[in-house]
Amino acid sequence: MLGGMQDFELRVPRLIDHAAREHWGREIVSRWADGSETRTTWAGIARDAKKLAQALERMGLKPGDRVATLGMNHSRHLVAWYGAIGMGGVIHTINPRLFDEQLVYIANHAEDRVLIYDKAFQPIVDRLRDQWTSIEQYIVFDGDGASSFEAVIAGEDGNYAWHEGPERDPCMLCYTSGTTGNPKGVLYTHRSTVIHALAEIQPAVFDLDTRAVALPVVPMFHAAAWGLPFAGAAAGIKFVYSAVNDPVVLCDLMNREKVTHSAGVPTVWLAMFQHMDATGAKPEHLQLVTIGGSAAPRAMIERLMKMGIRVNHAWGMTETSPIGTMGARSPDWDDLSFEQRVDQVCRQGRVPFGVELRVVDDEGVVQPRDGVSSGRLQIRGPWIIEQYFQDAGGAAVDADNWFDTGDVSVLHPDGTMQITDRAKDVIKSGGEWISSVDLENCAVGCAGVGEAAAIGVYHPKWDERPILLVVRKPGSEVTADEIQAHLSKHVAKWWLPDEIHFVESLPHTATGKLLKTAIRDQYKDFKLAAA
Repeated sequence: MLGGMQDFELRVPRLIDHAAREHWGREIVSRWADGSETRTTWAGIARDAKKLAQALERMGLKPGDRVATLGMNHSRHLVAWYGAIGMGGVIHTINPRLFDEQLVYIANHAEDRVLIYDKAFQPIVDRLRDQWTSIEQYIVFDGDGASSFEAVIAGEDGNYAWHEGPERDPCMLCYTSGTTGNPKGVLYTHRSTVIHALAEIQPAVFDLDTRAVALPVVPMFHAAAWGLPFAGAAAGIKFVYSAVNDPVVLCDLMNREKVTHSAGVPTVWLAMFQHMDATGAKPEHLQLVTIGGSAAPRAMIERLMKMGIRVNHAWGMTETSPIGTMGARSPDWDDLSFEQRVDQVCRQGRVPFGVELRVVDDEGVVQPRDGVSSGRLQIRGPWIIEQYFQDAGGAAVDADNWFDTGDVSVLHPDGTMQITDRAKDVIKSGGEWISSVDLENCAVGCAGVGEAAAIGVYHPKWDERPILLVVRKPGSEVTADEIQAHLSKHVAKWWLPDEIHFVESLPHTATGKLLKTAIRDQYKDFKLAAA
């Protein structure tokens, strides 16, 4: 062989090393639950991560051991990610919004050895400590005394060389929401995580460079915080974190720190709009908002775009690290009308390099990319799951590595993907499909509607018909007739819900999505008045 290239393993610590070396002074700002604020830098994160790695090794942890967190968004949580991964461990972010039995199952199934948590979650720890069978050490991110995070790392000097090993070693463990059955663990590798981070900084994805100031509202326990802690290090961005998601706090932080990028589920922006309407305040410097977790209503996208903000509509899941698609703008974007641009953004975007999508029907036949033929969405690529963690069920993919997402979608000729529903949420009326997602998002566009859920209920003639459950906005007296009139302008007549019911609230999953299983269960014996 006459020549070749250097062979470096793609390992996560290279990301933090790069950030500390090249972007050492870029700030990481944290607004804590008690209202206090702290500031550090990428160099500070790297230093403290090395101290934590030393402390974990002193506790007896070995490469491959799991270090769990129950924490919101702040700099010490970021340190925990890089520290645990840097000593060869696996960081396991636990969602504190899960039910107790799920919290017990997840920690025991993962065989976590250390738990680092916010003191706000002390009641959870006190309640479940005796049921967690593998956790040996408890550290409090914002606590006092010997068990506090600061005390644990204070005894170390930070003179530490990251653990080296194959890039296919595991580095992170996230569990799916588990709306039915036990949650399943998704084990990310160093390789998959680094490649995913490099994909995310692209202009067509999160559009990150060193000028970016990002306030991710998506929690660090939700699908790896959409990969932003890793992509942010690669690009050397400034992070602004808040441990509380109150829109007053978020808007103030965004303006004081000149936040340019944010990311969160639709409910975050609904709350922000209410704050804006009530006070007249608004995020003054936002340039790009990424919305994922569930489909964003058209009215939300329109309002953000009218504020001059680029809206990235994203789709993904824990099993996809999580970015599957992102709202990359089309080549003819500058020639499109505002309405045409909104039409495009309402779709879930395009795949970045590395990911492939296809849609198959119930017989597994691949459907054309014609924007009409819908079916089950399947995905494959280097940051897509192959098998769930410690799962006896075997591979989660078919022989050609296609993973069935459970979403019903269409692929358009230009490559954009559009989710029409979850396979289990689609309403089948008279053999035709009604998209509950489209119906809900259209309803939210009606003045006075705060949130809406569409489900199918039994009908003797049509098999299923939609009903709509609506939460009014505060002070609103919007009527069922007004909502029907609004819907009739946007959807086919046979899509219109047979009944509209007003409710005080709707149940949500731990990640903020509508909990359709609970809603359907509540209405499983419901009889339509017309039936």
